[in-house]
Amino acid sequence: GAGLEPAWPFKVPRDFKSLWKPSIGAASRIIYPYLGQNWDSTRFTSLIERGPPLATLIKRGEYQWQAKVRRQGYVPESKTFTTKAGAEAWARLIESDMERGVFVSRAEAESTTLKVALERYAREVTPRKKGAPRELARINRWKQRPIASRYLATIKGADFAKFRDDWRARGKAENTIRLELALLSQLFETARKEWGMESLGNPVRNIKAPGGSKQRDRRLQGEEERYLLDALGRARNPVAHPIAAFAIETAMRESEILGLTWDSIDIKRRVAFLAETKNGTSRSVPLSSKAMKILSAVPRPIAGGRVFPMSQDGLIRAFRRACAAGKTQYLNDCAETREKPVNSFLDDLRFHDLRHEATTRLFERGLDMMEVASITGHKTLSMLRRYTHLRAEDLAKKLG
Repeated sequence: GAGLEPAWPFKVPRDFKSLWKPSIGAASRIIYPYLGQNWDSTRFTSLIERGPPLATLIKRGEYQWQAKVRRQGYVPESKTFTTKAGAEAWARLIESDMERGVFVSRAEAESTTLKVALERYAREVTPRKKGAPRELARINRWKQRPIASRYLATIKGADFAKFRDDWRARGKAENTIRLELALLSQLFETARKEWGMESLGNPVRNIKAPGGSKQRDRRLQGEEERYLLDALGRARNPVAHPIAAFAIETAMRESEILGLTWDSIDIKRRVAFLAETKNGTSRSVPLSSKAMKILSAVPRPIAGGRVFPMSQDGLIRAFRRACAAGKTQYLNDCAETREKPVNSFLDDLRFHDLRHEATTRLFERGLDMMEVASITGHKTLSMLRRYTHLRAEDLAKKLG
């Protein structure tokens, strides 16, 4: 009627196409101003039944199809596939999520490789951790693996399950495998919670975690200490020998010894103050006369600084070489004296075992549990027990 404005959108009958005699192209020129970019003459009937489409498919080359999805309130999404069917399936999934209001963009997770994510994690997260040097070493190892070139969104739990099983086959300790996977788990959680990749899952959580490693009870046996220290005395870095000797005498951790400074040592009181330790609390370590003798033999710069200027990696390498060299010397000596050698001599010995050795020796000296805990820094009896390996034959002597 006169003076009445037609309501929009008006209801279009399903047989609108049959009522329109001219060509579809003519209909497009008339209807396009109302439908705009949502008009698609090739899908005229489906548009009327399903409403304006969100996706646009573009053929790019002989074997590529690009799907683009645009919707108000969302950043445009696009992805390229090798088949039209793959592009359509992806577009339908994105459209469905947008319609239901649950869509979360996967664009960043699908375009960020594990290597790039590891580099960002190393810059932003790792420096805030106490074990930063060791974690950086793990990050560098992951960056060298083939999986580092994969996009985060394409990595599945099966990928990490294969890594876990391969390392087990190589004889790696369960705790070592756990620490390697824990780094990746933390990375995926950080990417999801703090880097805006909310659609990204954590594939590490989809696999069975490595079990706990067998509790170590390795102690220095027989003449192992003498051969080990002799070999360390011939190491390239002369600091390696006093570090090992100091560890056996004080029960301090590797990181605590390497971080020890001259300013933190009170010569008169024979005490070393550790401001930061692994468990987050400071402690004062009493120094025996033997520990003081070791320190007195170490050169002390006028400007002070670290007592034992050596890197963690350098110490580990020097320790491994010393174990090998010490065993070789031991076998040679046994051959000369025609003594039967111990096959396991200096085998499977780690620097951290020296802390076990030192803790046990403190008990053997007659110190009670509280005294030992105050020296070693253990907070619980269960943890202190793990580091104590009293020999049954020594206990038998005490029993009389």
